[in-house]
Amino acid sequence: MAVRIRLTRVGAKKQPAYRVVVADSRSARDSRSIETIGHYNPRSEPIEFNIDAEKARSWLDKGAQPSDTVVRLLRQAGILPAAK
Repeated sequence: MAVRIRLTRVGAKKQPAYRVVVADSRSARDSRSIETIGHYNPRSEPIEFNIDAEKARSWLDKGAQPSDTVVRLLRQAGILPAAK
């Protein structure tokens, strides 16, 4: 089973907020997830991004692949090293 760390959309119409979840890569975007490890709200000022860094590192160590957006957010949070 290929596991991904990705965003799941929540919130009202035209008011998106996202959960950072660990899910099977074959499942649909908003379907069942294995674990919720944080949330992201791009509409607030400043942008709100909260994540359990310990759980994120644990899943990364187990081989979970983050999506492109999650990689960017994890780098901004200091969980992943900056790109070269």
